[in-house]
Amino acid sequence: MSRPLTSAPDLQTARFALEGMSCASCVGRVERALTALDGVRAAAANFSTGRVEVAFTAPATRAQMAQVLADAGYPSQTETLNLNVEGMSCASCTGRVERVLQAQPGVATARANLATRRVEVSGWERLDPQALAKVVTAAGFAASAVAPEAAPVGSDNRAGNEERQLWRDFTLAAALTLPIFLTEMTGHLIPAFHHWLYASIGQTPLWLAQFLLATLVLALPGRRFFTKGIPALLRGAPEMNALVALGTLSAWGFSTLVLIAPALIPAENRAVWFEAAAVIITLILLGRALEARARGRAGAAIAKLIGLQPRFARLESGEEVAVASLTPGQRIALRPGERVPVDGTVISGRSAVDEAMLTGEPVPQAKGPGDKVTAGTVNGTGALVVQVTAVGAETTLARIVAMVEEAQGAKLPVQALVDRVTLWFVPAVMAVALFTALIWLALTGDIARSMVAAVAVLIIACPCAMGLAVPVSILVGTGRAAEMGVLFRRGDALQQLSDIRSVSFDKTGTLTMGRPQVVAVHGPDWVLPMAAAVEAGSEHPLAAAVLEAAKGHNLPIAEGFTARPGYGALAQIEGAEVAVGAARMFENIPADLALLAQEAAERGESLLYVAREGVVSGLILTADPLKPGAAEAIAALHDMGLRTALVSGDSRAAAQKVARQLGIDEVHGEVLPAGKLQILQQNGGAFVGDGINDAPALAASDVGIAMGGGTDVAIEAGEVVLMRGDPRAVAAAVRLSRAVMRNIRQNLAWAFGYNIALIPVAAGALVPFGGPQLSPMLGAGAMALSSVFVLGNALRLRRFGREGGLS
Repeated sequence: MSRPLTSAPDLQTARFALEGMSCASCVGRVERALTALDGVRAAAANFSTGRVEVAFTAPATRAQMAQVLADAGYPSQTETLNLNVEGMSCASCTGRVERVLQAQPGVATARANLATRRVEVSGWERLDPQALAKVVTAAGFAASAVAPEAAPVGSDNRAGNEERQLWRDFTLAAALTLPIFLTEMTGHLIPAFHHWLYASIGQTPLWLAQFLLATLVLALPGRRFFTKGIPALLRGAPEMNALVALGTLSAWGFSTLVLIAPALIPAENRAVWFEAAAVIITLILLGRALEARARGRAGAAIAKLIGLQPRFARLESGEEVAVASLTPGQRIALRPGERVPVDGTVISGRSAVDEAMLTGEPVPQAKGPGDKVTAGTVNGTGALVVQVTAVGAETTLARIVAMVEEAQGAKLPVQALVDRVTLWFVPAVMAVALFTALIWLALTGDIARSMVAAVAVLIIACPCAMGLAVPVSILVGTGRAAEMGVLFRRGDALQQLSDIRSVSFDKTGTLTMGRPQVVAVHGPDWVLPMAAAVEAGSEHPLAAAVLEAAKGHNLPIAEGFTARPGYGALAQIEGAEVAVGAARMFENIPADLALLAQEAAERGESLLYVAREGVVSGLILTADPLKPGAAEAIAALHDMGLRTALVSGDSRAAAQKVARQLGIDEVHGEVLPAGKLQILQQNGGAFVGDGINDAPALAASDVGIAMGGGTDVAIEAGEVVLMRGDPRAVAAAVRLSRAVMRNIRQNLAWAFGYNIALIPVAAGALVPFGGPQLSPMLGAGAMALSSVFVLGNALRLRRFGREGGLS
């Protein structure tokens, strides 16, 4: 089972957002550039997110890695924030503040301003303003984060800006290309128009106009392909931009030569292809704009999560402050309908809080004093006073966002095949294009035709679709899962979960409520209230069940409470000793109660005997009820062809009862933790547990699924975390993982099949058999649409679990 990059304690992790990753072949170059650096143990780049995660030790540093990335043509982007800093009185103070900040992981630069009492911090990774303010404060300078004035907390405008720029470039390219296209292509469709145009204007003026317009297309909106593609060629590391640059420059260069030096070209080959160069740029810009829009939609789920936290909060005194300035221990007031800004504990007031963003559960949860509330959830109709317990990166919402982002940036095992192919794809395409040109030239002697065939090969090849096929499905799938309250801590758990053949469950708290309830009381009327009076002093779960059942009774006063661990408890009530406990606590048990106890034990129920002055007079039976949806979850897993098992430390009778009720295939009761590990190693598959106590079993299984309960979820316990305690979410997680892997296979089939089918057609392999040869313009359109197809197919995952959506 794969583990995170930082599996060894001495490793550090760095994450960079990169510029210039335009195709799948870029991924391999980024990773090779980083792993060549001494100290870098592993690097995983993600084309769809434009990020790379690096595991490293000394002597490698983040600054070195940023420099290596820049030298390779993929400079890292930086994020900037500001801190207010009090107590800086001289230049040495500003220097100390800067040094403290620059020593923090991920910080690139820190510039303190003595006049404004502010420091500007830039970093290669997402920076936590509260954490940075804390280290500055610890250094002797009171610091606080400056509230952002623009976008909501955590918003990322980079993708939106890229999309807007692409649409602007496309619009300009289309406006410049349209006259070229009309004057050249309309003539082929309407010969009369062609003859009239050339007679009235002349061939040379028309070609000159086309030259000027095409040159503007290449120099202005098409500049991005050359500024990235040509340097990549010179470094001997060609990528998608290099293919576009080579193809369009070839068409433009040949046409320009025909225009300015026609004597160098045989008369029969004097044709211009300015419209091909311009249309290629225009269509590829259109494809990239559509791709950017689709990528933005793909990341909408995580952006929605990030945008849930309010920017401002109201203190108990009524003062409105920036959320970034809050610290644990402060008290805030929540009005009806307001979104909770931070994690906290309710001090006063009662309300119902909508936690759907956290758990996917639409029913609001009642909250009162002592209950926890989570950042991003929505308060109902009541007013609450909340004491802050976590802010910034420590909130549950921030941890969820970080977890989902890590999963979205992960590489699945299937990605290894794609990486190996794309590593050699672009050089192979260039070789095929050169070979195509030479063959056509040798067979026909037609320079123009050989050039057109080579350009078509260069343009139609699309490593972009290959590179997007896997990560964009992970991006959309993990985002949709987060909306459903299913968190994949790592993307590779998606593939592992889709391949499992069995699912093992813990019992208590996973398939059952984990809160025993009294199901029957046998004996005189005094049994329940007196037993409750004794159990009021106990912390045992069964004691809580007895007290809950005795609500509404007038409980007598118990004195001299004494607990007997492993047996029970006793106390003095109304001058008599009353004892409550297991059978081993008493010597003589009436036959009728013993028979009832035997029948109850066979049903898996727990027993509490009640005695007064040593005489056993009552029997209280408790059971842990099944969770709603448990039977439905097991049935759904069986429908998917999965085998189920129950692995519990509870009694065999209790485990067998639950297994019979739910139809579970295999039962193991009275299993110690070491036994659980042995069973899981034999069975394999996934294990579902309810938190920290199941952590060893979760870690030993092929896929550990931690069943949480909102803010108390053991986020670090499993590879998959279910934010609500509904067993049906297990089946949903398996179905989603299968849907994502099915989506990935569809994308890969399209991406590879597209290139396998159309590159030979573009090269003219069908021409000798009377078949067609794709023009460079059609190649550009097909290439752009291939990436859009992959993205559109992945976006179907957004409908998973919704009415009429994927299942």
